[in-house]
Amino acid sequence: MLAIIICVSTVVVFFLMKKVYERFYHPILFPVFTSAIIIVGALLIFHIPYETYMVGGQWIDRLLGPAVVSLALPLYRQKELIKRNYKAIITGIAVAMIAGVGSVLSLAVLFRIENEYMRTLIPKSITSPVAMQISNVIGGNPTLAAVFVIITGMIGAIIGPYLYKICKIDTAIARGISMGSSAHGIGIGKLTEYGERTLSMGSVSMTLTAVIGAILLPIFVTIFL
Repeated sequence: MLAIIICVSTVVVFFLMKKVYERFYHPILFPVFTSAIIIVGALLIFHIPYETYMVGGQWIDRLLGPAVVSLALPLYRQKELIKRNYKAIITGIAVAMIAGVGSVLSLAVLFRIENEYMRTLIPKSITSPVAMQISNVIGGNPTLAAVFVIITGMIGAIIGPYLYKICKIDTAIARGISMGSSAHGIGIGKLTEYGERTLSMGSVSMTLTAVIGAILLPIFVTIFL
C-alpha cells in the first residue's frame, strides 16, 4: 500500500508541475526540477527516510531503462541526419568532455577540493548509471556521483535555453549535441520541446558521450591523477 501511495504521489506532483510549466513556460519551472524540490522538501518536513520513499520510488526508477531504450526510435528516424553530421557530433562530444573535465579540475584548484571528491565529480556530465560505474572505478563515490549528475542535468536543462538565445544557437544539430553531451538524460527531456531532429542529435550525443567517457576518463585519471 505504501509503495502505491508513494508512486501515485510522485506522479501527481510531476504532472501538476508539468501543467505549471506549460502554463508559464519558464526554464526555472522545468518539471523535473520543481518536482524534485517539492518531493525532497516533503521528505525533510515529514522526516521520511529516503529508504522509505524508495519503497515506491524504485518502481518509477525502473522505468528509466525502457525510457532510454525508447530514444532509439527518433535515432532510427533521423539516421540519415546523424550520418551526414557525424563530424559535428564527434567534435561536439570531444569539446564537451574536455570542458567538463576542465571545469572540474579548475574547481578543484580554486576551492582545493579533495582528490576523492574530484574523482567523483569528473563523470558528472555522463548519464548516471555509467557515471556511477566510472566513479567507482576511478576511486570516487558512486552515490555522490549520481547526485552530481542529476544536478548537472538540471542546471543544463534550465540554463540551456538562455544560452541558446544568448549565443544564437538555433539549429537542431548544435542544440542537440550541446545538451546531449553535457546534460545527459535530463537535458534530453528538455530537448523533446525542440522537435525530433534535435532530440535525435541529443540522444546520439548522450550515448556516445557515455561510451567514450567510460573508456577515456579512467585512463585520464590513471595517467594524470
